[in-house]
Amino acid sequence: MVVMGKEEEKHHQQQQLKEEEVQEEARVVVEPDMTADEEALVQKISGLAAAIAKLPSLSPSPEVNALFTALVTACIPRSTVDVERLGPELQAMRAGLIRLCADAEALLEAHYSDLLAGFDNPLDHLTLFPYFSNYLLLSELEHGLLARHVPGPPPARVAFVGSGPLPLSSLVLAARHLPAAAFDNYDICGDANDRARRLVRADAALAARMAFRTSDVADVTRDLAGYDVVFLAALVGMAAEEKARVVEHLGRHMAPGAALVVRSAHGARGFLYPVVDPEEIRRGGFDVLAVHHPEGEVINSVIIARKPVPPVDAHAVAVAAAGVGHAHAHAHGAVLSRPCLCCEMEARAHQKMEEVAVEQLPS
Repeated sequence: MVVMGKEEEKHHQQQQLKEEEVQEEARVVVEPDMTADEEALVQKISGLAAAIAKLPSLSPSPEVNALFTALVTACIPRSTVDVERLGPELQAMRAGLIRLCADAEALLEAHYSDLLAGFDNPLDHLTLFPYFSNYLLLSELEHGLLARHVPGPPPARVAFVGSGPLPLSSLVLAARHLPAAAFDNYDICGDANDRARRLVRADAALAARMAFRTSDVADVTRDLAGYDVVFLAALVGMAAEEKARVVEHLGRHMAPGAALVVRSAHGARGFLYPVVDPEEIRRGGFDVLAVHHPEGEVINSVIIARKPVPPVDAHAVAVAAAGVGHAHAHAHGAVLSRPCLCCEMEARAHQKMEEVAVEQLPS
């Protein structure tokens, strides 16, 4: 048997009272077609959302940490809850909760960014951040999905949109997975970028590959064409229409063949982060290559997409090559230059594809 001291007993009683308050707050209207487990989960999350909304501050504190830990713990297990089909009252609760999570996450990152900046080499102490292992796993997952679905040479230039004051994703990707790539980190908050710069000041090699730009991605146009991969943070565009506008803007300005990595959420984790419909990515001008819903410590789902490369007009290539050969023959009098072997093979492949397409047309 464990004997509690007076302070521990007082804290235990306070926790019990807090849990009773949370349960009392959880009286919301649920959907009639929910299972008993789904209803219980939604009631619990609704109560936690109400308790979080009453907090005087979302800055890190024992009370704030306890409530958000309870919320994340409730949302992580596999669930059949479809947040996209919730009614208006629950959708309003969910939208408000996601914004509270975003505000709390920003304050938590700013707090730990300031703490890390106090060390001579902040990068040696990243493990002080309580969710650092989550970023390690998420970055490993994203890099693995990219390598599998977008094969080729490693990306040389990477953009991370929504990097924040503690850009752990960029730092981990740059240090562990893409050691030769240059990273441009975009955030609309200048203070966040100032904090982020302090973290790399002691590592000259990494600092040379890390730029921090204060800008709304909607104002970035020509620069987007220079990136091999663009990462889109989960909280950039929290409402569905905002996310769709961001994706459409990226699709209009990114280079053909460039990859897009979008963070989303699935199941009850959609109470923590926005859910991104893969169809919105397609409508934004991308081919969706993979949608991955992890379990366990990694909370975010990952969508891997790519901006299509326009098909090569093999006939035009062959004509252009023939024209070069014709000019070459006139210049030298006796030598006729044929189109290169690559062009011939491409033209034959294009012709074969056209033949197959014709054969498959309905009669």
